[in-house]
Amino acid sequence: MSFLVRQISLTADGREIVRAATLSKPQLSLGRAAENDIHLPDLALEPNHARIEQVDDRTIRVRATGTLGFDLDGRTVLRAEIDPAKGAELRFGGHRITVSRGDDGATILSIRRVDAVSEASEEKEESRVFSLRGLLLGKRLTAWGLALAILIGFLAIPIWSYASRPANDTRNIYRMMGDKSWSSGPLSQAHHALEGRCETCHQKAFVSVRDSACQTCHKNVHDHAPAARIAMARAQPGLGGQFLGHVAAAFGKPPEGACVDCHREHEGAGPMQPAPQAFCTDCHGTLKDRLKDSKLGNAEDFGTSHPQFSALVQTLPGKHPRFSRASLDTKPLDDSGLKFPHDIHLSATGGVAKMARTMKAQYGFGDALACKDCHKPTADGTRFLPVNMERDCQMCHSLAFETIGGTMRTLRHGQPDQVVADLRAYYRSTGPARPVALGGMTRRRPGDYAQGQLYHAWFGAVAARPSRADEAIRAVFSRGGACYDCHTVTAPGTNGQPSWQVLAVHQPMRYMMNGWFDHAAHRTEKCESCHAAPKSHDAKQLLLPGLDSCRTCHGGEKSKADVPSGCAMCHSYHSGEGAPWAPAARSTKKDEADRPKELDRPGLQRVPAKAGTQSSRQNWGPAFVGTRGRLDT
Repeated sequence: MSFLVRQISLTADGREIVRAATLSKPQLSLGRAAENDIHLPDLALEPNHARIEQVDDRTIRVRATGTLGFDLDGRTVLRAEIDPAKGAELRFGGHRITVSRGDDGATILSIRRVDAVSEASEEKEESRVFSLRGLLLGKRLTAWGLALAILIGFLAIPIWSYASRPANDTRNIYRMMGDKSWSSGPLSQAHHALEGRCETCHQKAFVSVRDSACQTCHKNVHDHAPAARIAMARAQPGLGGQFLGHVAAAFGKPPEGACVDCHREHEGAGPMQPAPQAFCTDCHGTLKDRLKDSKLGNAEDFGTSHPQFSALVQTLPGKHPRFSRASLDTKPLDDSGLKFPHDIHLSATGGVAKMARTMKAQYGFGDALACKDCHKPTADGTRFLPVNMERDCQMCHSLAFETIGGTMRTLRHGQPDQVVADLRAYYRSTGPARPVALGGMTRRRPGDYAQGQLYHAWFGAVAARPSRADEAIRAVFSRGGACYDCHTVTAPGTNGQPSWQVLAVHQPMRYMMNGWFDHAAHRTEKCESCHAAPKSHDAKQLLLPGLDSCRTCHGGEKSKADVPSGCAMCHSYHSGEGAPWAPAARSTKKDEADRPKELDRPGLQRVPAKAGTQSSRQNWGPAFVGTRGRLDT
């Protein structure tokens, strides 16, 4: 069932203009309101005046929804049933609707305006009937009046207010001030204390903010790169961009690369907004095409054009480890010096799972070990602390070797020389268990002292007791011993060393030195959705997710991804200790727990800031990490 609605109007020379529309609906609404299927802008009609229904193939029903009714073949009625094959003529105010049937069986409603749309006016044009043109000033006079009001209110009065302000401006910023109309909004939370003190940043009238004004307070920042190199890196703007650049220069805007290019103020009283993605991609989108010596790849949009992540991995473990940066595409190995099979510990059917079930009540384990049982987050949840033997491992991997009065004596983890000393002292100070037959009141027979008899065997064990320490020490550091299964052990005499040695283990808290990642923001995800730990059989396997894994949720700044992500979410122009930028609801705070405990361990050093930059960040890591953020890295 469908209706063919034909709107018929006349031009000035009497020609008909027909606008036809097919409505496949069993019922049409008609009235003055614009949301009706048939809109008739006539004051003689109600907003929702009538309904036209298709009863069956031969009949349509027209009924008024109010009390005004309509005309059917000259008679005023509230309801009517019409056979389209016979035809009929309806009248609603100044409009006439002719009902007929088409060749395809559709009901045709031909609408024509025959009278003025209002009985109080003889005008035939609707736009004139409803127009307020006669009650207002002319367009030209109105335009000149508004332009003059804008010049007075937003130029003359602010200039007078600024020029006549006292030298020590103590005006209440919450009262009406003429020059306040020039402000595009309140200052950010970080600069709220400067509210009303415009001259702190705007040091010269009608001159844009200069870097020198920013550096009056912000001294501990560094330059992204020399100005000349930035100019080489930036893509050449088109004609429109060049025109805007000339306009900006004419009004005193500083050249490209200034602080205000990225740090925009007067955009709200909350945290300062991050720099838009475009400010980064102006250079980095096609950086490799212009700076041939750059080691950075082109990065235009995280979802479509971004290089694979690079991780800082250990290539040589030990007391003085070596590091190198490698792309995750090369599947790099991270040799921390630790032997650890994730798959065995996370298996739900092996011996580890059975042990976890027996210790469930004491340590809160599940039916099998989970990542959280060994890996503890930092206080702010951003990263994870290095695994600690005493805190995270010892409940299963015990180092106890003696019990004294209910107190367990344990080997000292991380101190192999002390382990050797403790075992030697233990075997020297204790003897083998004395047989009952050798008690003080037991009668002794002369033959018991013969070789192979009880007394001879016991006294021999007492004499040999100190030498048993060497066997115990060898067992601890050999295959199947307490140290060997998790650590790389070297025996005495290897490379001229005098005693047993255990290769030092270094567990980094951060692999991606040029990007930021916040685990707290991803706590709704399971560890296994990003890290393939259940399938990892070697501790050297780097279980970091690659670019494709992150793109399942994250896309570019203007993408339709679940989490649109601009450059500022992960990268910082200035080297900082905290997150580059995070929404106020989950901004990350700097915390001491986010730093490794052994900051002065060999091979790691504080990277000093370059002369004149006074970098605020304390870079802990290999020396070359200090070049982070430069265009020539």
